[in-house]
Amino acid sequence: MAFDLEVNGTSFSVDADPQTPLLWVIRDQVGLTGTKFSCGIAQCGACTVHVDGQPIRSCSFPASAAVGRSITTIEGLSADGSHPVQLAWKEFDVPQCGYCQSGMIMSAMALLDKNPDPTDADIDAGITNICRCSTYHRVRKAVHRAAELLKGQGA
Repeated sequence: MAFDLEVNGTSFSVDADPQTPLLWVIRDQVGLTGTKFSCGIAQCGACTVHVDGQPIRSCSFPASAAVGRSITTIEGLSADGSHPVQLAWKEFDVPQCGYCQSGMIMSAMALLDKNPDPTDADIDAGITNICRCSTYHRVRKAVHRAAELLKGQGA
């Protein structure tokens, strides 16, 4: 079945079963591979994207549920990695293997959109993504730094 999706501000016509997980439509039909597959059961968060500004685990979210809604992937934050959250991630060398980081960054963005000055407890509660390399202490530092950078931009 053909339907249209808006991904990172661009409309894409896709032909997929409506129940196909959004993750696979984004990767296989739209061609954006920054969003990663890991657990397949919406537990780890590697596949996190935003739908209408809300973080969702795209591995278990039917693509048809995103029709008429705005989807943002890691590629939609900035073309050159200059978004404040991405800069903070680099500053604190957050990734080790890096596999979970696109989802982790998208979850951090959602948290900062709701809470521009989170505590460590807020970060722990708001970012439930799993990092096999256990860089959670660096994630907290990067989120605090991103909050500072965003405030500096007037966001």
